[in-house]
Amino acid sequence: MDATTATAAGADAASAPTDRDLLLQRTLFSGPRKWVNDDLYSRILRGVVRRTRSELHLEAGSVVDTNTYFGRFEASYWQRWTSVSELTVRVAVETSGQLDVLVRASDIGSHVRTVDVVHHHDDGMAVLQVPVDSFTDGGAMWLEFHAVDAPATVSEVTWSTTTTRPARRAAVAICTFNRADDCAATIDSLVADALVADLIDDLYVTDQGTDLVETREAYRHAAAEFGDRLHYLRQPNLGGAGGFSRGLFEATAPGAPGPVDVLLMDDDVRVEPETVLRLFAFAAVTREPMLVGAQMLYLFNPDYLLVSAERTRLDQLKGGLDADEWALRDESVVDNRQERRIDAEYNAWWSCLVPGEAVDAVGLPMPYFFQWDDIEYGLRCRQAGMPTCTLQGAAVWHADFYWKDGDDFGQFFSQRNSLVTASIRQGIDPRAMAVNLGRSVLRAMVGMQYGLAATRMRGIEAFLDGPDGAHGVGDGGQDALAAIRAERAGYPETAKLGVETLPAGIRVERKVGIPREDREDQVLAKRLLAQRLGRQRRGVVAIPYEDAAWWHVSLFDEVYVTDASQTGVHHRKVDPQRAADLQRRLVALLSRFVREAPAAQARWRDAQAPLTTRENWARLYGG
Repeated sequence: MDATTATAAGADAASAPTDRDLLLQRTLFSGPRKWVNDDLYSRILRGVVRRTRSELHLEAGSVVDTNTYFGRFEASYWQRWTSVSELTVRVAVETSGQLDVLVRASDIGSHVRTVDVVHHHDDGMAVLQVPVDSFTDGGAMWLEFHAVDAPATVSEVTWSTTTTRPARRAAVAICTFNRADDCAATIDSLVADALVADLIDDLYVTDQGTDLVETREAYRHAAAEFGDRLHYLRQPNLGGAGGFSRGLFEATAPGAPGPVDVLLMDDDVRVEPETVLRLFAFAAVTREPMLVGAQMLYLFNPDYLLVSAERTRLDQLKGGLDADEWALRDESVVDNRQERRIDAEYNAWWSCLVPGEAVDAVGLPMPYFFQWDDIEYGLRCRQAGMPTCTLQGAAVWHADFYWKDGDDFGQFFSQRNSLVTASIRQGIDPRAMAVNLGRSVLRAMVGMQYGLAATRMRGIEAFLDGPDGAHGVGDGGQDALAAIRAERAGYPETAKLGVETLPAGIRVERKVGIPREDREDQVLAKRLLAQRLGRQRRGVVAIPYEDAAWWHVSLFDEVYVTDASQTGVHHRKVDPQRAADLQRRLVALLSRFVREAPAAQARWRDAQAPLTTRENWARLYGG
């Protein structure tokens, strides 16, 4: 070999990718807090066992497995979306006898098989090599431990793979508005797990409020641990869209080191630190850049899953729908397993990782202020070839949506932003959409939610007025928020009253029967006519929140409806004059919608590109 050849060979060797060991997930045996059910992590099948976060202590004859929500390796998702084809499972063992370690697996039909087994004696490391090659449509893997003839301790359980992929930077972006205690606790929970804390290269905290997170002791503790990796940012209140976009904006700034993955996370979630590790590990080995989302477990019911994955029906302006008929929803994941792989359209931003390549390809999120920003961005990325995976076995705990009342200012943003999203991402049939919009507003009216009806109509008007309208997105939503709150204050039923306002001896009326879906419009017309003629049931009644369907509430002329939070009630009363005024306004608005929606769609489509640029967001931030 001559000198030139030797130099070229050396250069090739230097540029060749090198193998590195990548930790994909750990097996933990109990939750990060006492309120978390340990059966989400491990199951005691037989004998006497003591579980801690990182260790199992088994008496002789005991059997434990990790066929649990956080204990499984969700092989179907890894096979479908990543380059991982083989795993190394390592288990630290202390015993004077024999401990059997089995890798077990399921399939789409919940049938169980053994993939590998080690009969381990004495102290040391049990190592198993397992393929990820037969899980395309569903199934997972987990571990099973048998203390055969002596007590045993299991610890340091890891699932890893070898990859030649270069390392990616890991950034976390949290935004907050006057939830200082919650936000500080969320930040501090990331410090509680040393491995996860070391994994995070940058943590962006965007504070848009007046009760500042930096004043809290928990924040100061986390700041001391993160050092200059923690970036505390102040800006005007631009809602969730503005707060999360700021994290993406900073992490993908020109000249910032890359490639980077940015994990968006709500300020009020309770974090399972292991979820952070799993999301970043998954993103590091996806075949192509894609969004990777965590699932949502209920905060008040920590065993329960909101939904496996979500999709939309843009022609009906609906999000949050089950992505698949096999998806779990509102079910305990202690008692149920999701064996089938469920593919998502998008993932909500309670915890969702966005690769920096997405920002390069499609820009930053829309300045929606609140509602539908995560849906629109997920759909935009999907249409650009970057799908979303909602990763089973990765979750955070978030306040149950069941406890949030839907009659609030957010209905304006939901109405406007869903129309914008449908226009940009799919297109709207003006006449068909006008029917849907009219139905939505009339249901609010017949339920004596006049403020809700007005709020939804304002959202429709804002869509028609376009991005530069009075309630558009030019200022990031601040003027619209103030105007909607002021308008809603004129509708008494929007105010939450104390439970003590319920009249003594008031009768509770629960709903009976549910109208057939194909007859709901007939029921709506009948209820509207009855109200116009004054033929409702007389006398004030109380209706629990779960019974407050429009078709039930509208049977009465005066009701107290429990707020979803269970902390108060709303007093609703038929107001014929207000109802007539709103109906006249609705007729004119729907006529306008049919005429003007095509032009409005075009304006919003043209505006998307400039609205999602770094320059526009810098202007909104005040830069």
